[in-house]
Order: sequence, then structure tokens, then C-alpha cells
Amino acid sequence: MTTPRDARPTDADAPVETLCQGRWLSLRKRGRWEYVERNNPGGAAIVIAVTPDDRVLFVEQYRVAIQSRTIEMPAGLVGDLAGQEDEGILLAAQRELEEETGWRCSRVALLHQGPSSAGMSTEMIAYVRAFGLVKVGAGGGDASENIVVHEVPRREAGAWLFARAGEGYSIDPKLFAGLWLLEHASAG
Repeated sequence: MTTPRDARPTDADAPVETLCQGRWLSLRKRGRWEYVERNNPGGAAIVIAVTPDDRVLFVEQYRVAIQSRTIEMPAGLVGDLAGQEDEGILLAAQRELEEETGWRCSRVALLHQGPSSAGMSTEMIAYVRAFGLVKVGAGGGDASENIVVHEVPRREAGAWLFARAGEGYSIDPKLFAGLWLLEHASAG
């Protein structure tokens, strides 16, 4: 038996209570359901970038929340910089790509947008494809980050990620969605 698409649990109509509010996240409660809300309404952009020699760009960094080094695609929050709160997804993707990897792109295209963890967070993520890459710097992130850039042959990307997992890195599962989108999504 299926439930109609517009059927909502009774908690959906309950008032929202703020349990804790930080700079970037707020813990909310609606009925009996607790969830995290991003305080920046723009969400996050994940950048799928391939160099002119067909290498996929990945970034490695330590993530405090999981106490582990991770492998991810270049990504970042939209509108998180002071004075740029109205920044759009595509501009944020270009900014984050260059900041984290040292590669600049001539064009970006939105491939897909959706929730990062629908049962836990209001955060929406957008997969953005970068085109026309040119190396302009070392990358590594801003002053608060310590990012290592990896350029992996496109054909070997999946195997490379599983090898890093075998070495103890935390591999963001969204990477595999990004690799699928790289091969299958139309990029206007």
C-alpha cells in the first residue's frame, strides 16, 4: 500500500521550537521531530570539475564533526561570506573551486539540486559542473582550511576512492553521485 504524495504526518503542522542556535546551524523541533536547519538560506554547492587532461578534482581535509580526514569534491556554503549573503549557487561554486583547488573555470552549469539528509537537515545541496578549467594557483582553501588537492584520472576515480577508504579516509558518499552525474547528466 502506498501513501498519497501529499499526505503529511501530524508533526508537520506543529509549531517550530528552537532548541539551540549557532552561527551556521540551528537545532529545531517540530512536534516530536528534531532536525538541523542551515542558517544560510543558500545551501551548499558541490563542484564536479575535470581538468583539461581528464582528471577529476577531489579535496582532502580534516572534518572535526567526524574526527577524520575526508575525501570530497570541492564544495562550500552559498552566501556564507560577509557582504555576499545574496551570492547565487553558480557564483559560490566558482569561488569555492578556485579557493579550494587553485583551478578557475570559464563556465558552470547546475546539474541537480536536492536535500543532503532529508531526515535530519533542511540543507539543500546543488551539484554544479565546472567547464573550461585553467590552473591559476595552488588551492588549499582559505586561512581556516588545510586542504590537499587530488587530481585523479577520471577512469580511475572510483577505484581510487575505494583505495583511500581502505587507507582509513572517510569517503563522502555524495562523490559517487557526483561521478554518476559527470557521466550521465546534461549540463545545458
